[in-house]
Amino acid sequence: MTLSVIIPAHNEAASIEKAVLAFNAELKSSQIDHEILVVNDNSRDNTEEILKRLKIEIPELNYLNNVPPNGYGFAVKKGLENFKGDCAAIVMADMSDSPLDLVAYYRKMQEGYDCVFGSRFIRGSKTIGYPKHKLILNRMGNALIMALFTVNYNDVTNAFKLYKREVINGLKPLLSQHFNLTVELPLKSIIRGYSYTVIPNSWINRKKGLSKFKIKEIGIRYLFIIFYCLLEKLLSSGNYKKK
Repeated sequence: MTLSVIIPAHNEAASIEKAVLAFNAELKSSQIDHEILVVNDNSRDNTEEILKRLKIEIPELNYLNNVPPNGYGFAVKKGLENFKGDCAAIVMADMSDSPLDLVAYYRKMQEGYDCVFGSRFIRGSKTIGYPKHKLILNRMGNALIMALFTVNYNDVTNAFKLYKREVINGLKPLLSQHFNLTVELPLKSIIRGYSYTVIPNSWINRKKGLSKFKIKEIGIRYLFIIFYCLLEKLLSSGNYKKK
């Protein structure tokens, strides 16, 4: 089962090389057949120059240039339309996600699950440097999702997840254009009957560069996709079956 690692990157010259090297080294060490697909999201720094150099050195690396408009959701969807593997993980370019956790995701998927979701808020997980105001909003948002969808998963907004190709194909069309895509993907997976499991993962706040996440993302964009998925759950119960 070939693993594709999709990394959206907007002005990530300070961290993209470290991320690519770290994930590639860990996956090679674990003997996991993989590709690393970086989506250069209209970067204005030298992100692309770094990727050009790394591509010569690392045969597992590919990259695409996303055309405007830019944004996390646009970049991830570009990656989901072009990855080559049997499964795809969405990973941040800032090294907040752990290569070791990705190996654990992959091994868990080999047990037969369609999706592997991480949680930063269960036994065995670890978060370092999570801003307090964002943490409060995160916990409130996830509590709302758990109540509305009656799921026992407390980190739906966690972007770091692994999906089989058949799942990605079964979730289309994807509506989200921003960070709310991190909610649309898992909620649709659950609603449409794909199997999933939850394991602990770590998260470390970026040390270089600027976060692309803005507090306004918690607002209307997230609420829109949450209630869109809730409407699908209520009105299409039984219509989606895993084939």
